[in-house]
Amino acid sequence: MYLRIRHSTTYRYGGPVEFGPHRLMLRPRDSFDLRVVDTALTISPRARLRWMHDAYGNSVAIANFDAPANKLDIVSELVVQRFGSALPRTELEAAAAMTGVVYTDGERAVLQPYLDLAAADPDHVLDQWLADFRNRIGQGSGHLLRDLAHAIHAGLSYALRYDEGTQHPADTLRLQAGSCRDYAWLFIELARRMGFAARFVTGYIHDRTPNAAGLVSTVGLTHAWADVFIPGDGWVEFDPTNDLVADRQLLRVAVARVPEDASPVAGSFTGLTGSFLGLGVGVTIEAIDAPA
Repeated sequence: MYLRIRHSTTYRYGGPVEFGPHRLMLRPRDSFDLRVVDTALTISPRARLRWMHDAYGNSVAIANFDAPANKLDIVSELVVQRFGSALPRTELEAAAAMTGVVYTDGERAVLQPYLDLAAADPDHVLDQWLADFRNRIGQGSGHLLRDLAHAIHAGLSYALRYDEGTQHPADTLRLQAGSCRDYAWLFIELARRMGFAARFVTGYIHDRTPNAAGLVSTVGLTHAWADVFIPGDGWVEFDPTNDLVADRQLLRVAVARVPEDASPVAGSFTGLTGSFLGLGVGVTIEAIDAPA
């Protein structure tokens, strides 16, 4: 399956502002399940680009600007080939919800940052939710992590949020609502509390059935979900927002330990107070024939 992705980001200001360096995470990494066929990155005003790999191995472009402007346009265009992801084959015993899975010493040394908790739970909101979830083990699909994703999907209400940042997982549970990144971050911190190595994933989602009531998340924006490392299966994608597991609709761009390390576009500007007028983001994805 070949897909053309266009991701546009536009910042508007009330007058000319000076732009600091901008960090762009817009280029996926090639893998056995996702191949990058073509890329183009257009920025206005003109920017000097320096490419690097971050600590996670993500492709990052650092944009430096010479001229002020009252608008910043960043357009990423991709052609990718998506293959089927590896579905989890390993059976997870119910006991893993209490004790966690068993990683080898070598795996644990590499996975430790994704095992460490990153969201405090002083009021035990997450612990109480997990206790209730553990009491229901055996009533679902029989796969612990599938059931965890489904419980979040079924128990929360999707809420599109345009403000930056990610809700604390406890706040998502208190509100019983959140965006895709809030669902993903909640899933990750719950999985870590059960002893699983989990990480945040940012990218896009392709709606293969646009005329059906399939996806919960809003098409036309970036998307977020989770990866969990399962012994014997490796990193497996779980999308609690749409109740998907290792689905070809998920188009991964970058991974990180915490959400703030996986922002598609991050940067600064210097201008008068109140200069910033607004941000617009648009994502279009279309299936295409194989490129010549």
